[in-house]
Amino acid sequence: MEIACDESGSEGEKLVGGVTAVFAHAGVSLSEAEASACVEALRQMIRSPALEYKANHLLRTKNRWVLLWFLGQDGPLAGRARVQLVDKRRYLASRVRAEFGSVTGPLELYNDLLRARGPRGALDPLFPAILRAVAQWDGPVSIVHDQQLSLTGGRIQRLKELAPRLESLTLVDSQHDARVQVADFLAGIARRVAEEELNGKPDREVIELLMPFVVGPTMWNA
Repeated sequence: MEIACDESGSEGEKLVGGVTAVFAHAGVSLSEAEASACVEALRQMIRSPALEYKANHLLRTKNRWVLLWFLGQDGPLAGRARVQLVDKRRYLASRVRAEFGSVTGPLELYNDLLRARGPRGALDPLFPAILRAVAQWDGPVSIVHDQQLSLTGGRIQRLKELAPRLESLTLVDSQHDARVQVADFLAGIARRVAEEELNGKPDREVIELLMPFVVGPTMWNA
């Protein structure tokens, strides 16, 4: 099985004090033809002149009907996609408690301390997200992933060692792979909606549509 993946909100090991509060990682099981048809359908619906569409195109108020179709039972993702959501502050706090027993100071200080103490990349939520993505699908899994500087050859090899069912992990440019573009849409939508929920502005209608795709512990079902 080949799964196309992308993330939203990745800032490496900087878990607090950054631009985003939530990390999202999405995987879709679509053929190239199915994904291309999805992207083309979105273009026909949204009609933006942008060369590459992003989640923010679907999140615009005027395109809400497109967003609801994309996530709905009659849309292209039903039963074919999964997304993980990580509240970065909660994720860091859990790592701090595991290391020190409790959180007694600003998380920013712990973030810097753990980055300095541990092996490089140990706090990055991308790596456990990829491991969980492999576990979510049956049988041997090949992943096509948007390019990430943190996914070095050595780290990809380590991921294969930790997840024996991961047969391959290939990095591609999302502009040239419609499957990864679709994963990017889902990750971006889920991250934005999750952050708005954290800020006290939950979009219940969209959350309800996202829930069938959400896997693992999240701020919605932890």
